[in-house]
Amino acid sequence: MLGCDVHCCQVPALAEDEVRMLKEKARQVRIHVLRATAEAGSGHPGGSLSSAEILATLYFKVMRINPKDPGWPDRDRFVLSKGHAAPALYAVLAEAGFFPVDELLTLRKFGSRLQGHPSMKHTPGVEMSTGSLGQGLSTANGMALAARLDGRPTRVYVLLGDGELEEGQVWEAAMTSVHRKLDNLMAFVDYNGLQIDGPVMDVKSLDNIAARWRAFGWHVLEIDGHDIRAIFAACEEAKSTKGKPTVVVAHTVKGRGVPFMENVVDWHGKAPSRDQAEEAVRRIEQEAE
Repeated sequence: MLGCDVHCCQVPALAEDEVRMLKEKARQVRIHVLRATAEAGSGHPGGSLSSAEILATLYFKVMRINPKDPGWPDRDRFVLSKGHAAPALYAVLAEAGFFPVDELLTLRKFGSRLQGHPSMKHTPGVEMSTGSLGQGLSTANGMALAARLDGRPTRVYVLLGDGELEEGQVWEAAMTSVHRKLDNLMAFVDYNGLQIDGPVMDVKSLDNIAARWRAFGWHVLEIDGHDIRAIFAACEEAKSTKGKPTVVVAHTVKGRGVPFMENVVDWHGKAPSRDQAEEAVRRIEQEAE
């Protein structure tokens, strides 16, 4: 059963009001993703929607950040290795106060700070420019090692796509993480089973994914990636795991929260129309009532 690998009894539990708050943040992320991609007429809603709970939990409960001082040296870092899910990252950054929420509707527009993939040169709160898949974990390794050498309390989080794991550089980086004993590094795999060309298992088999990471020497947890309590418990367990990095295989649903998008590969990189987006928003808002 998903979540059984997380030893929840050993870590603090979330209070009910915290769970409600984080669920509401995840809903807001989904609404922002839908409206921003519809307004842009392009983007990647599917994998943005599948990662909403992970991002909401990290940014509003787990990570040490300061939106008023994005360059605070002791802040935690987040690397969106699956850079095409930028709409979800922008949504949490806006909700956290790094820039105005209204700016989300400028996604992918000429002159906007919110490009199709994250740019650390343009967007407050973005730690690394990503989009060329397979490189995020290497970057996160460097951040984690630098924090250790500088004696800082920084923890580094990285979100990988499941299709992205077909890139060889991911596994080279995974070996480096273990070799350097980067226990201040935590990776999430958004394991929604679909990539742009179809089911991940049909493009290149990723069966026994947890066993593969374990064979590389990582501390491995496997959870329901939409279960906020499980996400938080995994983060707390990672903090107490010494001598090795932690990876969470988060089982998710592509297009989560929007019935006509869920588990449909076409929504990997296709934006909804404005009418479709508003229909989806109404559905999400109704479920919250």
